[in-house]
Amino acid sequence: MHIVHEQTIRSETTLARLGGGVHAFARTIADFVLPPQCPVCRAIINEQGHLCPECWMTLDLVEAPVCDRLGIPFALPALPGTVSAGAQAAPPVFAHARSAVLYNDPARQLVHGLKYRDRSDYALPMARMMFRAGQEMLDGADIIMPVPLHVRRLWSRRFNQSLQLAAHIARFANVPLMYDGLSRTRATPQQVGLSDTQRKRNVANAFNVPDRHVPMIRGRRVILVDDVLTTGATANAASRALLRAGAINVDVLVFAQVAEILQAAI
Repeated sequence: MHIVHEQTIRSETTLARLGGGVHAFARTIADFVLPPQCPVCRAIINEQGHLCPECWMTLDLVEAPVCDRLGIPFALPALPGTVSAGAQAAPPVFAHARSAVLYNDPARQLVHGLKYRDRSDYALPMARMMFRAGQEMLDGADIIMPVPLHVRRLWSRRFNQSLQLAAHIARFANVPLMYDGLSRTRATPQQVGLSDTQRKRNVANAFNVPDRHVPMIRGRRVILVDDVLTTGATANAASRALLRAGAINVDVLVFAQVAEILQAAI
């Protein structure tokens, strides 16, 4: 769905409902032939799009109390609104970040499966967890937007994993999804293995809001969706572009965060 005007939204919602009915029928047939499986361990489960209890228990869920800005869990009790020392020393460009889980081995399996192995079925359980983690931010949001891929990477990968997550979350939250409000203006090397300084340099000025979308972003509260928050370099660069275009607030919602690196880098 792309937010252009109300008629477009209504038309696309109707098409989505029709498509959803076809998908539900196909899923019923598929479940009869191949019962639903846990996306991590492949154990038989009751409903597609969930994890089995054993795999669920291995995830490190992010729970309160957390840093109000970065969403990093505190080791000791803290009052709501408390900001970590790292976020105070170097505040992020975005207003708040929230994540569903810490980046441990099961979380890595889900992220890599979705991102590199075409496991689009992973997106639904991941998005469900993200929706719960970001409920407070989503309640006041005007637009949900994925972190974009450069067209060359999108061509080679064939899909944007952040868009798949954002589409589910937008449906859960009943918030419009704007899939192309933010563009990646240059092809940047992958961030994996780069230092914090290299990551910041890598994504500096790599994002832009196309002129035609500025009126739809100006004065809006935007939720930026991505799969992993590591140092915050990508989230900061993308948020900066949205704020330059007139967004009044940008929050970041991810599936997993690398808490130790994020705390040290911001």
